[in-house]
Amino acid sequence: MRHGAFRAVVWQGVWVCGAIGIVTFAGWCVAEQAAGQPPLKVGFAERDITPDIGMEQPGGYGKVHHQSVHDPCKVRVAVLDDGERQVAMVSVDALILREPTIDAARRRIQEGCGLPAEAVLITASHSHSSGPTGMVLPGEYDHADAWVQHLAYEVASMADRGYLERVETQIAAAVCEAFQVRKPMLCGVGKGRVEGVAFNRRFRMKNGLRFTHPGALNPEIVEPAGPDDPEVVVWGAFDEAGNLQGCVVNFACHATTNPGGISANWIYYMEQAIRGFFGPNVMVLFLPGCSGDVTQVDNRSPYPQPAGEAWAKLVGGSVGAESIKVLLKMHRGQTVPLGTAVKRLTIPRRVPNPQRVREALEMTKRDPKEVGHTDWIFAVQTVLLDALLKQSPQADVELMAVQVGPLVILANPAEYFCRYGLELKEGSPFPFTMPVELANGCVGYVPTVDAFGPQGGGYETRLTAYSNLEITAGDKIRDGLLELSRSLTPGAIPEPPRVKPVTSPWTYGNLGPQLE
Repeated sequence: MRHGAFRAVVWQGVWVCGAIGIVTFAGWCVAEQAAGQPPLKVGFAERDITPDIGMEQPGGYGKVHHQSVHDPCKVRVAVLDDGERQVAMVSVDALILREPTIDAARRRIQEGCGLPAEAVLITASHSHSSGPTGMVLPGEYDHADAWVQHLAYEVASMADRGYLERVETQIAAAVCEAFQVRKPMLCGVGKGRVEGVAFNRRFRMKNGLRFTHPGALNPEIVEPAGPDDPEVVVWGAFDEAGNLQGCVVNFACHATTNPGGISANWIYYMEQAIRGFFGPNVMVLFLPGCSGDVTQVDNRSPYPQPAGEAWAKLVGGSVGAESIKVLLKMHRGQTVPLGTAVKRLTIPRRVPNPQRVREALEMTKRDPKEVGHTDWIFAVQTVLLDALLKQSPQADVELMAVQVGPLVILANPAEYFCRYGLELKEGSPFPFTMPVELANGCVGYVPTVDAFGPQGGGYETRLTAYSNLEITAGDKIRDGLLELSRSLTPGAIPEPPRVKPVTSPWTYGNLGPQLE
């Protein structure tokens, strides 16, 4: 019997009786192995990493502290094994994860269950209501003078050493648990669309420049300066009874809805929607799409924007509902083979003008109320960037491709502009492509080259200690990821067996019209 036939009779994990006989999941496993293709094994696990009240809330260039808890922050993991290779996918409710955190977690994983670094993809959801994993790392500016250290550690948003240790430990623990509990599953992949919840936040203005969030119905707006991406790509794994065990969801939208207090942001309501339909223990991994210039804010809406809680429900519920539809429609079989490919780039950082650095340093020593808070906070960033360049004039950028049969995940560490995500989908040889940002590190905003031109501009192009790669970095990342995708060969898309043509029509309906 063909593999497709076996997949059909175990769909939903029920006994199928009648002309095609009775087959169980165990029989399907035997058939797959007999044909030389072992079933894909999948394991899921999660861990709680909810920060403590009073810890810093990252997401801006200054200090804000958490005062309440809305919902838990988590590490969620899927480990896949096709009999030859194992791959771990890790989704963390965090604003960003810097390279030292990624390296430490990967070392713990290799020590705990043997998975090498190149087999482990770790992403941050970019939740602006999560724990202190950035922006500045403890000790990062110890080489600088006392004033710069003051700006870095006491003014700027800073990670908490103990919290980073907790995150690293829980990532490794979740991966090793998922590795231990992996078992044969039927898997599938599909895509849908969610319209009207994510919008490009950059606009071409009448003055010829590009502004970020120019304000609701600003009459100076000409048109959006970039696209959004309404596509949702979903991979799912089902047990022998046909129950969804876990899924991976990819969508492009900033996690800035901030429903109030510590939170996974709108990702929480996406998980609630999927679990509400498929069951409370389903694991939902979110891999953020390329949304460096895409948020939930509709600057052209004539109506007031929703409050944080309602916004989180709108975005998360919409993405979750569409994911449910995709999961219900997808054909289940074997999404194999697995594969990974890694490429590392060294990209120079942009250097601020020395005169600007001197002026910024003087400004940081004045009262922010005197010079204006915005100018003052970006003066702090200029001073921090100048100190950073003395230690790290270049950035190491890890690019990663993860293949799951007909699906490829193309991951990079930037807050990457949406247009690049669309170009990755267009150039990928795979029928399903998940462009993923803020993976395996963080190098800040990476806009398109034209954003730096005479008619460019906007928040994302500001030169800071967080965002500073040379202007061609986005093109280099895109080209490198497409090169990785072309080094892999897509697997088959699971599909059911084809039906045989019916030669004897249904006797209830094979009559002409009866008029009397």
